[in-house]
Amino acid sequence: MTLLHVKQNYAQNMCTPRELVQQIKECIAHFSDNPIWLHVLSDAELEPYLTRLEHAKMEELPLYGVPFAIKDNIDLAGIPTTAACPDFSYLPERSAYVVERLIEAGAIPIGKTNLDQFATGLVGTRSPYGACQNSIDSAYISGGSSSGSAVSVALDMVVFSLGTDTAGSGRVPAAFNNLLGFKASKGVVSTSGVVPACRSLDCVSLFCKEASDVSTIFEIMASFDEEDVYARALPPQKSTIPFNFTFGVPKASDLQFFGDTEAKVLFEKSIQRLIGLGGIPKVIDFNPFLEAANLLYSGPWVAERYFATQTLLHTSPESFLEVTRAIIAQGEMKKASEYFEAEYQLKAYRRAAEKILAEVDFCVTPTTGTIYTIEAVQADPITLNSNLGYYTNFMNLLDLVAYALPAGERSNHLPFGITLFADHFNDRALLEMGERYRKESV
Repeated sequence: MTLLHVKQNYAQNMCTPRELVQQIKECIAHFSDNPIWLHVLSDAELEPYLTRLEHAKMEELPLYGVPFAIKDNIDLAGIPTTAACPDFSYLPERSAYVVERLIEAGAIPIGKTNLDQFATGLVGTRSPYGACQNSIDSAYISGGSSSGSAVSVALDMVVFSLGTDTAGSGRVPAAFNNLLGFKASKGVVSTSGVVPACRSLDCVSLFCKEASDVSTIFEIMASFDEEDVYARALPPQKSTIPFNFTFGVPKASDLQFFGDTEAKVLFEKSIQRLIGLGGIPKVIDFNPFLEAANLLYSGPWVAERYFATQTLLHTSPESFLEVTRAIIAQGEMKKASEYFEAEYQLKAYRRAAEKILAEVDFCVTPTTGTIYTIEAVQADPITLNSNLGYYTNFMNLLDLVAYALPAGERSNHLPFGITLFADHFNDRALLEMGERYRKESV
């Protein structure tokens, strides 16, 4: 399930989009015990997309017949959006802007995928529809909140999927399912038609198996949406990353692996791989990034989650999972003065981060320090979820672009991933670096 494979099959008349969709439905049925999907489009719902392709020329549509999945906090016209909360469900008349662009390019929406309720979590277990299981070992978490989106790609149900990323939801599931997860600069991909988590921070993210697919699909997604007040047009590429590049690495005392010694070894190997590609490592002060990360849930930004759900929270609090309700309800008590205090702190962290980023071409960290079983997360949902955000929570607060890449596997075959990040609008340069890294590691 890659762009190249699907296009070759069509070009060689090995199958049609209609036949591929039926094969996908058989695959989905085979994994029906894993709550990956919240809504799979029926034959009748798929028909308009398939009929259009049968009257189109393959060479005119860059994503002709390419199946994709949509996280169920992103609208698809005529299909319920639930955000993993049945009582919140509504039927959108129009698809999200980014979904419209992908469908225009020929992609086929297969359905809506499971998520941590209201995109609040990094674990994939906070859903009334069930905990999404890891694609490699069902005892382990899939990662969240874009759980079903990642697993649908990992299990070859679709070529790519859309997630969202506020605190790491488009990167953590990538790491846990051996995928690439790209989180563009804020505003470069429209969030029109997306249920807000923290609207000022939210990004629509992309999961794929091939780096070249990420680059191709991103160019279609990165369409300026003038109706999205948070949209920003991606300017011409600032620069490419040179052959002899410098990359930042947190100092050893700032790295956390939470007892996962294999992850530590795999991260060290990824550093050596970057050196082999021409990289020169530079130890950086990671503290400004960590301090910014602490603001996301301890600071006032949780009030944005409350604002987005306050009506249902007050009229039907039982509609929320207990852990989701506890997190979001904190936002009601946040004061405007707390926001400005945190905003001033964040500006200072941003200035410190700018100085660090100016001295390197990009930085690299683990995507997460470790991975947990579903049972462990259910026993300690807050602490373990927090651990997973150690390397992810600061990205959108500090206005950075991030690319999660597979970087080896543990002895139990569970994958490990790294994340490359840089200042905003370095999207294409980071995508090129991701392709270089993947070519070396595959």
